[in-house]
Amino acid sequence: MSNAVVLNEKFENNGEVALPAKYDEINSHNLYLYAKSYLSSLRANTARVKNRSEVSGGGKKPKAQKGSGGARWGSKRSPLFVGGGQVFGPTKRNYVQKINKKQKALALSFAINAQAKNGTLFVTESVSIESGKTKEAVAVLNKLNQRDTLIVVDSIDEKTYLAFRNLKNCYMVEKQEVNAYLISAYHSVLIEKSVFDALTKEA
Repeated sequence: MSNAVVLNEKFENNGEVALPAKYDEINSHNLYLYAKSYLSSLRANTARVKNRSEVSGGGKKPKAQKGSGGARWGSKRSPLFVGGGQVFGPTKRNYVQKINKKQKALALSFAINAQAKNGTLFVTESVSIESGKTKEAVAVLNKLNQRDTLIVVDSIDEKTYLAFRNLKNCYMVEKQEVNAYLISAYHSVLIEKSVFDALTKEA
């Protein structure tokens, strides 16, 4: 059974909270499938070329069928000519890879459990910087002493957003935005208790 580190209002160690025992039984393949699906959905899918049926020109036969001693040319649209169509070039395609709701939930639970096993899942009552000063946000991250941190809150208020937005080693999201890929992509996770309870209860 894995445990998350509980922090007090000063972001100091204040004990541990256990994750559900069933999290240890989840197969890592669920996270792989979700990450694959998530990254596929981010592809721009804009690469595209025209084939010989789409390029302009080619209405007239370039030269006579016989008499030149060379190959027979039927159209300037041929890939053999400059300005002709492309052969086997990229065309718009669907990169979406479906994953069902159960696998998505299992992936999230596995990612949370992996952070807890590493001792990098931190739970606190609230993450709020009322002054909006980046200096105070830096102080919070320094107490965690991690390379980078994903901060998950119930809702982002303007002052807290201003405090954290310019920091390169952290990223803040609301509960509805969090997913397995984000949690696994960061070295540590700081999560509000209300959100932690909701996520572990839903699983």
